[in-house]
Amino acid sequence: MQRTAPRLTRILACAAVPVMLVVAGCSSDSGDGGSGAAGSKDKGSASASATPSPSQTTKTVEPAKFAKLPAACKAVVAKTTASLVPKAKTKNGTPAVSSDLGSRSGCSWNGLDDKGVKGSQYRWLDISFYRYESDAALGSGQERAQENLAKELAKIEQTPGARKVRTAAATGIGDEAKSVAYELRKTNEDFVYGSIVARTGNVLVLLSYNGAGYAGAPTPSDKTVMSGAVKAAKEAVAAVAAANK
Repeated sequence: MQRTAPRLTRILACAAVPVMLVVAGCSSDSGDGGSGAAGSKDKGSASASATPSPSQTTKTVEPAKFAKLPAACKAVVAKTTASLVPKAKTKNGTPAVSSDLGSRSGCSWNGLDDKGVKGSQYRWLDISFYRYESDAALGSGQERAQENLAKELAKIEQTPGARKVRTAAATGIGDEAKSVAYELRKTNEDFVYGSIVARTGNVLVLLSYNGAGYAGAPTPSDKTVMSGAVKAAKEAVAAVAAANK
């Protein structure tokens, strides 16, 4: 009975501290009342739990390299878009809808170059930017961009209806890049696609360029389409660095 008051005092004290501390400092109260050696042991346990172990410390990650994205519709110079997409409906490009332009943005151009009795040439260019922040739980921005490069590449390679899919390394574009060439039948015409997935620091650049010949016009060659995609992708990657100077 003499231990009742000290024990009650201890229980009330434990109830007043956060749950994590209650578990660490008060769970051993099932012993003999917290007096003597047992009480000293409890105090030691509480003190030890207050010092985070190495596994509890916050993980440090490499800072994200780039803090901003370029204006997507200006990332590829006007001279290049004019040569890749003659007769574009919107000369300055159509911006993609985005709720956070600091993390994702895009722009596209499309147009039909009507050559009369010689048929028409259709071209379409699309570019998207994705920026990843460094996060202790998810990894550095660079690591996250690298992981998503692999995911986006797989999506392109698995495009429904794609034929003759060919993936290759794209040298000279950012820190790493892959090109994917394929053909796709739509609107009763054969379209040729050249796609680039590139990473520069913590930014992922996705670019797609494709075209088709209508009304008897020849289908553009794989080489023509892919060389256009590579040129635009290099400019887009350079725009990321320029936006962060």
